[in-house]
Amino acid sequence: MNHQESLTAYIAAIVSELIFTGVSDVVVSPGSRSTPMAMIMAEHPDLKVHIHVDERSAAFFALGIAKALNKPVAILCTSGTAAANYFPAIVEARYARVPLIVLTADRPHELREVGAPQAIDQIHLYGSHVKWFSEMALPENSNEIIRYARTVCARAVAIATSAPSGPVHLNFPFREPLIPKLDDELFRLHERANGYVKVHNGDLTIADEQFQDIAEKLTKTNKGIIVCGNIIDNEFPEAVTRLAEKLNFPIIADPLSQLRSGKHSLENIIETYDTFLRNNDAKAFLKPDVVIRFGSMPISKALTVFLKENGSAEQYVIDGGGGWRDPSSVSTSMIFCNESLFCRKLFTYTVEESSSEFLTEWKRVNLLTKENMTSLRDITEVSEGRLFYQLAEMLPEGATLFVGNSMPIRDLDSFFLTNNKAIKVMANRGANGIDGTVSTALGAALYSKSLYLVLGDLTFFHDLNGLIAAKLYNIDINIILVNNNGGGIFSFLPQSEHPENFELLFGTPLNIEFEHAVNMFKGEFTKIKDWDHLGSEMMKTTSNNGLKVYELKTIRDINRDQHREFWGFVSQEISNFVKGEQ
Repeated sequence: MNHQESLTAYIAAIVSELIFTGVSDVVVSPGSRSTPMAMIMAEHPDLKVHIHVDERSAAFFALGIAKALNKPVAILCTSGTAAANYFPAIVEARYARVPLIVLTADRPHELREVGAPQAIDQIHLYGSHVKWFSEMALPENSNEIIRYARTVCARAVAIATSAPSGPVHLNFPFREPLIPKLDDELFRLHERANGYVKVHNGDLTIADEQFQDIAEKLTKTNKGIIVCGNIIDNEFPEAVTRLAEKLNFPIIADPLSQLRSGKHSLENIIETYDTFLRNNDAKAFLKPDVVIRFGSMPISKALTVFLKENGSAEQYVIDGGGGWRDPSSVSTSMIFCNESLFCRKLFTYTVEESSSEFLTEWKRVNLLTKENMTSLRDITEVSEGRLFYQLAEMLPEGATLFVGNSMPIRDLDSFFLTNNKAIKVMANRGANGIDGTVSTALGAALYSKSLYLVLGDLTFFHDLNGLIAAKLYNIDINIILVNNNGGGIFSFLPQSEHPENFELLFGTPLNIEFEHAVNMFKGEFTKIKDWDHLGSEMMKTTSNNGLKVYELKTIRDINRDQHREFWGFVSQEISNFVKGEQ
């Protein structure tokens, strides 16, 4: 059999196996060396091929698709620096636990390290940032190599999706000529009725005796809290809220926990902790004896400090991915168990707690903080705090809210209150960077209902070229651009106390007219004048299609002062309340 036939059979088997193992989407960046795989992928009727010319943006776009579908997505590029441009998204996928199947084409072995063009060392290119790497064999049409290729693909998808999910890397050396033989028999070669190998992934758990022991310890305390960070599991909200109700524990719910919005019980959800845990009286009043923590570390620094200050409390960290999410080293029990399973099993062994005094105290402080948040409506000019306070009522039922890092995600944490609209909240909180945010949100928007992206001007600028996906695929996305002309978060950090070179090094004003960039990608751009204008525009977003950008211009110093004034006012109210209770 000649080279072309071997190349075709080998790659067709690989693509078929990817489909068999559940991959339905691939993001392809054009290139020469990846030609055979790209052409064969385009021929498969069950594979959706998305073309993105910029590898860096393409990888983040795939990351967004994987987040929205909660399943693995493949990315394919040619050899050389094209593969290096995948790196930021791979790092994010690793730490955010998102399954990506990274497919890189490469020069064959005889063209490596000999000065051949577009040839770099791609072996273990991403180091420990991928869960697994395999240097693939050269194409061959023997039964042994076909079986090997399909088995490696099945193994790669299984590793990518096993807890904790993450990226895997397969590197493919291809010799020229690179054009495969496309015909009607392309995907019927070497097929087996039941596939080649099926991998069965199971959930981590612990013994029943350990559940019983934990349940006995929890029944001996009336002062326990549940802390929930970023976690994606449709069964978790119901499981954890039932457990909290039985234990009479408040749930401190990070916005990425998916617990602040939905049809599950919101009765014991505490969402304003980032404000009241800045107050020492409140922290002393609400001091727990037991902490049960699920998901990644919370966004709120005030909450993180609170957990660290209560290092003497019994702190259980439950992680179905078997990770070690404890940067403050305060955990007393690290439990490797699926989070929803843990809640359900513990529920069966736990005796219903009769005392609810501690829970009531948390709820009263939370309610007092929420009542004082109504003062945000008195801010007449467009402001960042009021925006996030009103987001829940502005967004439609079932919307997806994607939030950029830096100040937007922190304002979301502080001011986004509970609601029953089932709003899904997403962000790139693996490595917490601002890069790739637009591309990731567009990937998620491809498979999401009514996606709204809220981000700052630096984050928007950092990934403007990602907007090409909206133009190419006519993706519906509404972008709320908070433009404070620079790095707003630095105004809250110690760097702001050194004004000599603050604007040069940290404020970094860009003075960009973003309207021109949005027009270039055939989007609609609106400068928001006031709150009524924003409200009327948001009412239109449910019916309009395509790319829409709404710019809210704010002033960094005023925004900082408004935050501090609000926190100071609420802190005094909380201190008065706590002292009255004592």
